[in-house]
Amino acid sequence: MIIDTHCHVYDSEIRNAEEIIAKAAENDIQLILNGTDPFSNRKVMELSAKYENVHAALGYFHTFADEVTDDDISLLDDQLGNGNAVAVGEIGLDYYHGKDNRDEQIELFEKMIGLAEKHDLPVIVHSRKSMQDTFDILKSHDVLGSLHSYSGSAEMADRFIKLGFYIGIGGAVTNTNNKKVRKTLKRIGIDHVVVETDSPYMTPEEKRGEKNTPLNIKYVIGKIAEELGMSEDEVISKTAKNAKGLFGI
Repeated sequence: MIIDTHCHVYDSEIRNAEEIIAKAAENDIQLILNGTDPFSNRKVMELSAKYENVHAALGYFHTFADEVTDDDISLLDDQLGNGNAVAVGEIGLDYYHGKDNRDEQIELFEKMIGLAEKHDLPVIVHSRKSMQDTFDILKSHDVLGSLHSYSGSAEMADRFIKLGFYIGIGGAVTNTNNKKVRKTLKRIGIDHVVVETDSPYMTPEEKRGEKNTPLNIKYVIGKIAEELGMSEDEVISKTAKNAKGLFGI
């Protein structure tokens, strides 16, 4: 079994979502679909109820920080309590375009983590140009999870691992110019890695120019195996074990 721990395979993000989910099942690929707002969370819940190879992660993304309401938080709280979610995600911080709404992002992130603690769920965290704030916030809470599409330093990865987090490795590891991700991978080893595609984004180099799908996770697995001197079967087995333990799949 392969577990794609982070993807957005629902009809607001990718065409033929259900066809892609079925193809993933044929290839023994389990999917954790990550919601980012009320609409996508609802779609994720519907798909996870319909397909055995789909698991739900529900959350509000940083782009929702300026408009989230108390009613939105209550809705998500109810969905997490009454559904079959395996994680709170995708949540986190992103300062790539600036820090104008840093406080609002942090406030929303804290609320999302609070819901994870309340419902005893791990978190799937997005952190872009915001690693120190992300680390400081997670350190102050009693929560486990994964760092999606990790882009920080190898040294910072060690610090997250000590908090009990796994490092999400996706299509970026295949990019020739992205030595930073491969350096991190070699430093931390397979014991703290989960694999992901972030479909339909973060397409591996082998499929550049195309929309990404979970079927492309084979390129991520192949590159990890190459970098760590392992067989692909070993990478699949170990990362699936990591994901099962973290998300209770």
